[in-house]
Amino acid sequence: QVQLVESGGGLVQAGGSLRLSCAASGRTSTIAAMGWYRQTPGKQRDLVALIIFGDSTTNYANSVKGRFTISRDTAKNTVYLQMNSLKPEDTAVYYCYGRRWGVGSDYWGQGTQVTVSS
Repeated sequence: QVQLVESGGGLVQAGGSLRLSCAASGRTSTIAAMGWYRQTPGKQRDLVALIIFGDSTTNYANSVKGRFTISRDTAKNTVYLQMNSLKPEDTAVYYCYGRRWGVGSDYWGQGTQVTVSS
């Protein structure tokens, strides 16, 4: 099994920055990609950013392109999300996500709140 533990959420003013971290432990060899989703009350959980482990390809939601950067520290089994130029509409619970190789359920962290005040 894999455990994903997020950190780095909090309250920031519009235009500010935050960095989220997600540390993976356990059977990390089963992870094919990692990233971040976010969710606001009453809405579905949406992809924010993803990094594919094989070739380090990254994908971003259109709403965060140019502002957010996802990166990975292989030695620490940790993925980061650097969030710059934050907007109130970025306010959400951010969940770390791990895509599993082959058959089986993907992995999720417990979520961390990001609040951007106007």
